[in-house]
Amino acid sequence: MLRKLINTYISKIKKEPYNIDASIPTSYLYGFVFSRVIMLLRGKIRFIGRRQTPFVGSSVTLKAKSLFKMGYGVTIGNGCYIDALSVEGIQFGNNVSIGPRTKIECTGSIRTLGKGLTVEDNVGLGSDNFYGCAGGISIGQDTIIGNFVSFHAENHRFSDRNIPIRLQGVTHEGIKIGQNCWIGAKVTILDGVIIEDGCIIAAGALVKAGVYKKEGIYGGVPAKLIKHRFSE
Repeated sequence: MLRKLINTYISKIKKEPYNIDASIPTSYLYGFVFSRVIMLLRGKIRFIGRRQTPFVGSSVTLKAKSLFKMGYGVTIGNGCYIDALSVEGIQFGNNVSIGPRTKIECTGSIRTLGKGLTVEDNVGLGSDNFYGCAGGISIGQDTIIGNFVSFHAENHRFSDRNIPIRLQGVTHEGIKIGQNCWIGAKVTILDGVIIEDGCIIAAGALVKAGVYKKEGIYGGVPAKLIKHRFSE
């Protein structure tokens, strides 16, 4: 009975069929339901007055909440740090999940506000990730991002040898990730990257500025095309 109720509830939220593995013990399911109820209550308190209430884990830090907009079914894992201070803020679609201990910083320095972060529907952001969104980051729907991934939408100027690098200012191009992409664990993505729809970035890759064509598999330091997912 409990299993059926959970399947129905999750399917309703995700708006797609969902079935829990039949081998999961009932005792585990009771614990799962209890934890989700606590997360929902915490979300109602942290985002009081909002039409859409996220599931919020423990020890979550939220700054500039008024600039954080979201759809339904959003989950914020334990220990996350989210600072939405920026020109465009944070925009989350439906069914977005943020893994535990992930850090999102939309502005690198209060001297100049950053652009912000946009995440479309059905996106999973892994655990222990970092999103530096000063130049703007957008992530397309149905994309999945592994653990320990970092995004850096900002670069330091360094052309003048007579001025310390920290005083030469920064540049912003932004980062754009397309739809239905898979970003593997421990990938680093730098400013100026455009990853088109359907791409896979292999674990541990360093993705530097440039366009990564759709449905390609890329890996290495720096990342290069390994092969296409489908033969033409």
